[in-house]
Amino acid sequence: MADPEHLKKLKEGVDVWNQWRDNNRNVEPDLTQVDLAEANLNGANLRSANLSAAHLLNTKLTGANFNDADLTGADLSVAYLLTTNLTAANLRGADLFNANLTKVDVGGR
Repeated sequence: MADPEHLKKLKEGVDVWNQWRDNNRNVEPDLTQVDLAEANLNGANLRSANLSAAHLLNTKLTGANFNDADLTGADLSVAYLLTTNLTAANLRGADLFNANLTKVDVGGR
């Protein structure tokens, strides 16, 4: 289960979340099994976050940073991932059905 403090901080909004991440660079957020369906997380810094089995159906994630994040078994179906950074993200078993993956960065060369 997710760390309640991490989830509470994220629900305060992306600006608050990103500032908290900047001030706590050594924290790897635990957002395991969170339900953030239809949330607006555009531009969120989710680098190195554990989002395994997270429910992100129809979530707005444009410009979000998932570098080195764990998205194992996450439901990202119908999510908006335009220009999202998925470099080194673990997507094993993730559901990306009908997700918008336009200009997603997966670290390819």
